[in-house]
Amino acid sequence: MATAASVGSALDELATAAGGAAVEAGEGDAVAGVRPRYVATPGSTDEAAAVLRVAAARGLQVVVRGRGTALHWGVPPRGVDLVVGTERLDQVVEHVAGDLVCVVDAGTTIDALNAEAGRHGQQLALDQPVPGSSVAGAMATTRSGPRRLLYGTPRDLVLGITMVRPDGVVAKAGGKVVKNVAGYDIAKLLGGAYGTLGLVTRLVVRLHPLPPESRWMRSTLPLPEAASAALALTGSQLAPSAVEVRREAGADEADVLVLLEGTQRGVAARSDAAAGLLGQEAQVADVATADLARIDAEPADVVVKVAVPLTGVTAVLAAARDVEQGQQVRCRVQGSGGSGVLMAVLSGESVADVAAAVERLRAAATGGSAVVLQAPDDVRAHVDSWGPVGGLDLMRRVKDEFDPDHRFAPGRFVGGI
Repeated sequence: MATAASVGSALDELATAAGGAAVEAGEGDAVAGVRPRYVATPGSTDEAAAVLRVAAARGLQVVVRGRGTALHWGVPPRGVDLVVGTERLDQVVEHVAGDLVCVVDAGTTIDALNAEAGRHGQQLALDQPVPGSSVAGAMATTRSGPRRLLYGTPRDLVLGITMVRPDGVVAKAGGKVVKNVAGYDIAKLLGGAYGTLGLVTRLVVRLHPLPPESRWMRSTLPLPEAASAALALTGSQLAPSAVEVRREAGADEADVLVLLEGTQRGVAARSDAAAGLLGQEAQVADVATADLARIDAEPADVVVKVAVPLTGVTAVLAAARDVEQGQQVRCRVQGSGGSGVLMAVLSGESVADVAAAVERLRAAATGGSAVVLQAPDDVRAHVDSWGPVGGLDLMRRVKDEFDPDHRFAPGRFVGGI
């Protein structure tokens, strides 16, 4: 780690490497409550590589920051000397509309990318649980929303990357087409790794056409019936773009929403079939996909990402109701009943009750996982944020290959990686 005596010279070196864009960190630069010494914001891959060479030479612990929208997610780092921000890496480099491919800098926001793609009737079909996200930030935390059912997650939409290893060496993987790869699939390794393996500076992403017509339909059903309806819609011939389940705190019922996209005629025909699966209460819903994707949580709330097989959605909804009866906790659930990825938002005054509620949700996630994305420090002290995770030995070996000194986001990832 950096020492107090080296502050001035280290900052000078970082500023030179980053084209002058390096400063001493302030309170607003803290990462999950841990304040760094410096912040550098390189404006190119070459500058990013130079910054990381300085960090490597000085043994600085590094955390990468995108737009900062989910910097509080994940476990606080054991230490951080340098935050490397990607906000100056914000260009749409190339849009190959004929191939439905776009090359963007890592700090480019999803909104900016879609503004460019939309001029050609295309989109990066990636919903934002936290508005204002950068493309690379969404990839690092595997953030997605309702349309993950049809289009996939960030890891599925990234075709190629340029990254800088912790030692400052630039590496590239993938390209502008979908193809088989040998060895590490680097993009998928970096997806969801919370910046523990390196700094992504550029991405090649896959786009999709904007549908001419889209329609949400909704029905409110008792919890078991809601889960069954979501499963039926997902397995139907309707090819839905999203199937969402939303249970408000204290409710014995849930909304089931299905998104149909395509031609005007096709959507109208499939709407009638969807209504048959949703029941008598089915109706067209005047909702926006962006609003359904958003996670509304206060700083004191605990947000748990629960991922289960489709048949496990019933158990998760039941567990959300049960924790309200067993503990003094309120539990709201929203997410994809079609892909089994749900967000549970817990609130309560007792740390012990909230911690117990997390464990009950985890127990209900048979064959899946329940990861604490956001929580106050006192709750994190009582709960393993990641829970049981398979393949931990392999993950540690991958970390050793990419970051043998364990300087990148130390402790942020599962198992203290």
